[in-house]
Formats: sequence, structure tokens, C-alpha cells
Amino acid sequence: MFNKLRSLIFKFDPELAHNLAIKVLRYNYVPYNKIPVNNLIETEIFGKKISNPVGLAAGFDKDAEVYNSLFKLGFGFVEVGTITPLKQYGNPKPRVFRLEEDEALINRLGFNNSGADTVGSRIKSSPPSGLFGINIGPNKDTKNRVEDYLIGLRKFYNLADYLTINISSPNTENLRSFHNENELNELLSEIENEKKILKTNVPIAVKVSPDINNENIEKISELLLKYNISTAIISNSTDRNRENLKNINKLEKGGLSGKPLEIKTNLLINKFFKILKNKIKIIGVGGVDSGKSAYEKIINGASLIQLYTGMVYKGPNIASKISKELIEITKNHGVKNISELVGIKK
Repeated sequence: MFNKLRSLIFKFDPELAHNLAIKVLRYNYVPYNKIPVNNLIETEIFGKKISNPVGLAAGFDKDAEVYNSLFKLGFGFVEVGTITPLKQYGNPKPRVFRLEEDEALINRLGFNNSGADTVGSRIKSSPPSGLFGINIGPNKDTKNRVEDYLIGLRKFYNLADYLTINISSPNTENLRSFHNENELNELLSEIENEKKILKTNVPIAVKVSPDINNENIEKISELLLKYNISTAIISNSTDRNRENLKNINKLEKGGLSGKPLEIKTNLLINKFFKILKNKIKIIGVGGVDSGKSAYEKIINGASLIQLYTGMVYKGPNIASKISKELIEITKNHGVKNISELVGIKK
């Protein structure tokens, strides 16, 4: 059905099409598509078992409006946001662009969301029905970015299974400076102290940029280990990698996501995995749109995967489709669980 409708949907402005999709999901006009539980792809993270390792990345359900409908589509876990302390509009429109020939998107949304209080109330009124993450970040015009992350922690620590510290969006000026050793050390230290004050053990994930160099990988890994970070999400969109793209929209400013990131992020995942070993789990993101592409993330070191752009191009049944393909791939390897395939590529 989606393949027949895609040409019509793609006639709409990308952000308008996205808003329409949110409305469809909000009113539950979606088929229940959860696949049967299968021990081959059952996955454990944050001390909890989930039916499959396929998650929806932050950026789709930015305002935490439709996460329970997304669980019905077969996602093993859903991450909402990015949520900032105060409501903000984001960058001027147009700010989302399709690159159809490249199976990619470019966005410069800029953390548009309703703010922590509104989103928090929404989540309280509709408890998540599956493993649920909240992605937090600072307001564009904040005077204290570290404090904004701490506000997010205070607002959401008891509403999520994990919180993601987003330091990697290319659409908020200087956000990626948190990849610098001193700034990241300060941020993670403050988060650790705040968790002690709140007396919470909520797991923390850190979402990193795909555009870091080898020296950064080592320093970031050391800090993630130092502060007992639960998960590294690798990675976000890139403001580079435009050279081989075909669509004219490659000239637009913003973060590139989708298939052009697949190989780049696989290599980055593998580099982090070799340092982190199994001490910190990796969630792999970038170009996932099939069982094969998910498998490549897994053998490079990702215990779970996330997608967003893949759903734009492949449709709402993508999570169930990938899960079924991963079951067959796992069977063909002759292992008892997909976790045995994590990092097997040397």
C-alpha cells in the first residue's frame, strides 16, 4: 500500500508530509503490526528485554505525541525528542529536503518542540507501552547549555527507560563543541552529580556526531567509560558527505541522513566497539532500511539499531520487515540469539 501511495506523499512538502503522518498515528489509523516474539532476536538493554533490536530514532516523534502508535508498528523501542527546557520554533522554513535519488534527507529543523513541561505532561497522561527513551538538548538561545541538560534530566528521569544526551546535531550552533574533551567531561560530571542528587539510576545514552576523528573517538570513549554511560548512540546526521550525492538538494545547509551515511557510520561503530568492547552497548544509526543494513551495523558492534529516514522511504511497516529479515539472518548463522553476532566483523 505504501509503495502505491509514496509518489503521492512525496508531492507534499517533506515537513507537511511528516505532520500528516503524525496526525494519522495520533488518531490510530495504523494497523497493529507487532511481530510474534522470537527468541532469536529478543534483545536486552538497560536490564529489560525487548522483542527486537529495531528502534525509532529521535527526530520523528519530536514532541512525544505518537510513541504508543509507533510501538504498534513493531518497533522494539522508541526514542522521542529532542526536547529542550523551553518551547522553541526551530529554524525558519523550509527546513526539510528530500534527496530521492540518494534515499536521503537533509534537515535543519533546530530542535523544534513544545518544551519540557508540555511534553512531560503529555507522557504522564499516556504512559509508554514499550521501552521508551527521551532525547534532551539545550535551547538555542540559552545562557547555560549544561544547565539545560540538567533541567531535562530533572524533568524526565522518572518518565523514561533511558535519557539521551544529544551533543551531535549540526543544526544548533556550537552544540558539537561538547565533543571536546574538557566540555564533555564537565557535562558528564554534572549529569553524574545531578543523578546522585535525584537519587536516580536512569540510564544515560550519549549521541555522537559521525564527523569526529580518531583522536576524538578515543577521548570520548574514555569519558563514556569514566562516567559509566550506559549506551553510545552512533551516530547523528552529518553536515558533510555531499560529494557523491545526485539530488540538487545536496546544496542545502543542514544534517544529512539516510543511505549516504551507511558505510561511514558502520566504520565509526566498529572503531568505538573495539575500544568500548562490551562495557558500553552501542546503538547504531545511519542508513538502516533493511535486515541486511541492520545486520551490517550489528556485526560492526551495534547491539541495537535505530532508523528514521529509512521509514520515510520504505514505509511504516519497516520495523516488522527488518525484524523478520533479522530472524532469517540469525537462523542462517546457526546461533541462538542475535547478540552473538555483535561485533563479529574484525
